Amino acid sequence: MPRSTRADKARRAPRVKLAGTVLALLRLDSGREVRARLHQLSFTGGLLHLERPLDEGIKVEVMFHVGDSTIRSKAGMLFPMWATQGCLQPFEFANLEEKDRQQLESDLQKFLNSAAGRSALVRRCCHGRFRVAIDTKTTNAYEFHPSSSTFPPTV
Repeated sequence: MPRSTRADKARRAPRVKLAGTVLALLRLDSGREVRARLHQLSFTGGLLHLERPLDEGIKVEVMFHVGDSTIRSKAGMLFPMWATQGCLQPFEFANLEEKDRQQLESDLQKFLNSAAGRSALVRRCCHGRFRVAIDTKTTNAYEFHPSSSTFPPTV
């Protein structure tokens, strides 16, 4: 096997840390719907924060909106990890359409490359009571109150 092909397979898709700022809806085969928060995302899958884990290996339909992308795709659930509250459970897209994959990859790349230095992207969440600053250099998210005088928030 040529060296470059092996290196391509070993290379992981870039991940964006969303820290739960993006809501996702999972639809099970039974029709039951489960709400989750996206913790991390790449164009191959992501990491969800759930109240209770789903069975490893089940297929779900995952739906969420990030950037200019609205994603609705089948996904396979992977082995969950317990967290302080609830669990973190990775998933892998099963049949993401090529145009959706390219749009998602483009949107995620914008998060990663949006500015040189320590600039931040601001999004409203929690019904306008809080804002989230995403440090585009480190892709870490910080929640702060709008009346805070420090922007981006110091860590």
